[in-house]
Amino acid sequence: SASVDAEPSETPKHKPKASTPLRRSASASIPIRSNPTPTRSSIRPVITLATAERYLLSRLRSRLPDAQTLHDAWWVPHWGNGGEIFVFSNGSFVCWGLGEGEAQQFAREVLAPSEVGRLKDPETEELEFVTDPTEKTRIQGDLIILGRVAPLEHSENAPALPPVSPALPTDTLLARYTFSQALSRSTALSGLEESLEDYLSSVALLPHSLEKTGKPGLSREALIKKLGALMKFRQGLNLNRENFSDTPDLYWTEPELEGFFKSMTAALEVKARTNAVNEKITYATEVQSTLRQLLTESSTHRMELVIIALIAVEVVIALIRDGPELWQMAFGS
Repeated sequence: SASVDAEPSETPKHKPKASTPLRRSASASIPIRSNPTPTRSSIRPVITLATAERYLLSRLRSRLPDAQTLHDAWWVPHWGNGGEIFVFSNGSFVCWGLGEGEAQQFAREVLAPSEVGRLKDPETEELEFVTDPTEKTRIQGDLIILGRVAPLEHSENAPALPPVSPALPTDTLLARYTFSQALSRSTALSGLEESLEDYLSSVALLPHSLEKTGKPGLSREALIKKLGALMKFRQGLNLNRENFSDTPDLYWTEPELEGFFKSMTAALEVKARTNAVNEKITYATEVQSTLRQLLTESSTHRMELVIIALIAVEVVIALIRDGPELWQMAFGS
């Protein structure tokens, strides 16, 4: 099967995560955590990492012979010490039942060749899950409970069984996939938020400089580089377009899965964060417009100076060439 022995990761630990919505509601999971039952499994991790702007999933086929497509993801049914992985094209993947070291190892050894636009620092989200067939499948605080699920409304949405034995029960596979897709979107959104913050920080002094001096405080070359950085960012956003607001088509025909997806999306406050990102993109667009105007004015001013210089040169040449004749015509011999 597609698995490896877990090794201590040499990759530096990911940057500390800010107080995420799930962390703030973590206390809601205390009743489950503090009251174990005979039917409930031990608590295991769910780790989401975003390492790139996008993945080329077609490059994974030869590296993961036992993996298979599952709707919008590449599903690895067994990896490491009894875990599974969902890889999404938006540059993120979700590990169930694996430790951070195994997740980092998977990113380093398997996903690295398929990355496009590697992120400076991986974005992460960490939750935990338990299985309990007597409970209803849901998210409670920062804990996912995998339990009872209703039959699918449409049998064509059912996943094909893999050639290897899955590490986790297949009856909750689509529930795990659904939670994973919501987690994947949130983590990809975190990468977008970080990229925007970096760019806006790099031009933060521009308005102040324009107000105080009437000049951008940047050379023409620096202005062009800032403009190029924003164009590259927007190009990357369009190539790896992830509509964070819409519900994927699968869930329109599967109400229970749609409920799982929306509950996780709400817990991660994806809608509010998406609105904030859109506002920042609008501001970045205004900055781009200002940069373009400054470049145009700079080019126009430079062109005016060139024209004045050419006229002056033409006058000098005319005086040298026709000066004596003009003098004679004006004052006589």
